[in-house]
Order: sequence, then C-alpha cells, then structure tokens
Amino acid sequence: MGEHIIKLPDVGEGVAEAELVEWHVKVGDMVREDTVLAAVMTDKATVEIPSPVDGEILWLGAEIGDTVAIGSPIVRLKVAGEGNVKPQSGEVEAVAAEPPAKLPTPKPESAAPAATTKPKAAAPEAKPAPTVSKSTGKTSVSGAPRSEGEKPLASPAVRLRAKEAGIDLRQVAGSGPAGRIGHEDIEAFLARGPQVAKASGLARNDAVEDIKVVGLRRKIAEKMTLSKSRIPHITYVEEIDVTALEELRAALNKEKRQDRSKLTLLPFLMRAMVKAIADQPQLNSLFDDEAGIIHQHGGIHIGIAAQTPSGLVVPVVKHAEARDIWDCGAEVVRLAEAAKSGTATRDELSGSTITITSLGAMGGIATTPVINHPEVAIIGVNKMMVRPVWDGTQFIPRKMMNLSSSFDHRVIDGWEAAVFIQRIKALLETPALIFVD
Repeated sequence: MGEHIIKLPDVGEGVAEAELVEWHVKVGDMVREDTVLAAVMTDKATVEIPSPVDGEILWLGAEIGDTVAIGSPIVRLKVAGEGNVKPQSGEVEAVAAEPPAKLPTPKPESAAPAATTKPKAAAPEAKPAPTVSKSTGKTSVSGAPRSEGEKPLASPAVRLRAKEAGIDLRQVAGSGPAGRIGHEDIEAFLARGPQVAKASGLARNDAVEDIKVVGLRRKIAEKMTLSKSRIPHITYVEEIDVTALEELRAALNKEKRQDRSKLTLLPFLMRAMVKAIADQPQLNSLFDDEAGIIHQHGGIHIGIAAQTPSGLVVPVVKHAEARDIWDCGAEVVRLAEAAKSGTATRDELSGSTITITSLGAMGGIATTPVINHPEVAIIGVNKMMVRPVWDGTQFIPRKMMNLSSSFDHRVIDGWEAAVFIQRIKALLETPALIFVD
C-alpha cells in the first residue's frame, strides 16, 4: 500500500488561487478514479476536482471558504501500489502536519527534511467522571453531557428519533467513541422520566447553527454591500395597466411558429426599455465613482437577474437594441437555462449596462431593488393582479402590475427617473407602439 497526494490543479489561465466551496468526500471514504472530491470557485467559474486514482481518503487539507493556492496539497489518499509519495522523502509527514499553502502567505512546495517529527498530540480535555447507565449497563458521562457550544455526535437515524421524541441531544450523554450518542443512550434518557424527555414534540430549541458565507453567496453579499454603500438609491414605483399587453401576448403566442418559444412579459419590457433609453441615453450608463466618469453606452446590454440553485446570477442579453421581440424572448430562455444548469459562461454573466429584476408571481406589490453596481438603474417587475379600475362611469376588472425601479441619484435625478418610467408605462399600456419605429 502507498499514499497519493492530490494538489489543487491549474483551474484556468491566469488563475493563482481558488476558493474551496464544497467537499464531496470526508476522511475515511473510499473513492474511485474520476470521483468528484471537491468544488472550487474562481473569479471565472466553479470547477469540480476529480480523483485521478482509487483509494481511501486519509486527509483533507482545507476547509469550506478557504482560499487555496494552485499547486497546494488538498487531499491525501491510501492507494494500492506505491502511490506518488516516497516515504523516505518525508513529504507524507509534512502534508499531514501542515495545512496546504494558502494565499496571501503560500507555503513553499519543497519537500520537508528527511527526518521529520510528527506534532505532539494535545493533552485530552478533562471530562466528568463516567457513570454506568442503569438501562444499558454502558459507561456514560455524568452531569452536563458536554460543554457550552459543543455539538453532539449522532447518526441521522438517532437525530430523527430524538427530534420525534422532543429531546435536545445536547442534554444526552453519549456512550460511544468520542461521546457519540446511540439509540441506547436515547432509551436511557427517556427512562429517566418525563421531566427531561418531552414526548409532546413541543420541545424548546436553543440550537444555533454557524453557516460560513462562501462561494457565490459571498460574492453576492460583497456586490450588494458595495452597491448599497456607494450608491445613493432612489426608488420609484408606478402602476401599469397590462391588460392590452397580455391580450397581445396571448395572441402572438397562439399564432407563433413552432421553432419559437412562448413570449413572456420580459421581451416586451426589454423593447420598451430600448425605446425609452433612446430618449434618455444616460440611463444606459456605468458610473466609475473612483475616477468620477460616467460611461454612457450605445449598446444596450440588459441583465436579467435570475435565481438559481447556487444563488442569484445576472445573465446578460447583449445588444437588445438590435433584437426584435422574438429574438429577445429566445435569448432570455437560453440564458435562463444556462444559468440554472450552471453552464453559463463568464461572458454571458457580465457586461450588463442596465438590469431587470423580477420575482414572477411572487413579485409582491412593491419592492426596493438594489442597483447592480456600477450601473445606474434597475427595473423591478412586481406580480400581476386583476384589480377593479374606475373608468369614469364604473369599476371594471383590469390586469395591473407595478414597476418598482431604483436609480443612482448621483447620476439620475428624480424627474428623469419619473420620465423614464412614464415612457415605459405608455409603451406597455399601448403595446402597438413598441412595434412602431
């Protein structure tokens, strides 16, 4: 038997480091060649790291959220044969004793000296005196089972049983290795009486789970913080009567060609935005607040904020000014599918000059969208509802929808924001105008 060390491979041209966002294995797991071990995220993409060999996981060299340098050891396996580590080099001991090189202070990759000393094990913490369980005859810890903040060890089946019985596992003494709680420990706890085992299921829950913010969630947090800290937002909400638009959309979808996907509201909104931006080009800008320069773009690249299993991403429909309704709709569908499947490229997820955000049927009555920095405007679509509208003589049912839009008040004045949204409102309420050049 030998040992095999896997180092973080080159995951992209010009990439010197990557953030570890997920482990797919744990120490003790048996893996086969091509088994996915971990996922890392760079500024360009999320990359899965496969195993090049069969073996047993002996050591994992980083934690979720760590930034690891390319070439740093991340996994050590026991393998059949010699492996890729020679025992006399001392590399195995060095890897086991030290964490992998991580920026900004990477460790050199040179082998450790031939004679190495393994780190001395820390002295075990003092534990309460053991007692013998009356129901099981096994030794357990008396008094408080574990110190404040210490998480109980138990299998999923034991945790489920405890949850159903209304038992706080932190109050149960474990008789297994390292204080692991087994079914017999649950039985012993229940045998002590109803004062400690709440069978009603209405148990008090004081648990606090610490969740590290990593990967895409961390990048989203950083982007939103940057936007709110630097951009003075102004939000403008307007009510739109989309009854005629919905009638037109239904008619177009009924008569569409087989090679075309169904139209949603978004392509109509995109074309209305293109027409409104032609009158107010300053809305299609990026503000470089460090240099004090507004980059006003001719090409209209509309970002479509999309929720995916990994988090919020913004695929971009490039050059919406050169696309008709059907082309805009097809590109929205294509990009949405790529984003949800995780196959969208970096180019497809960057380069927007103005953004649409929509929660669809869950859109609420009004929202306060956060601008996609460094853009100066974001258009928020709220849910559509049938409401009674007074036409001068009577109330009639109309399909109504709010647009909740935010603007960078350093670049866009309130009056300009209102004019922009009113222009979009007029186009959506009389949708034939969208098709008039």
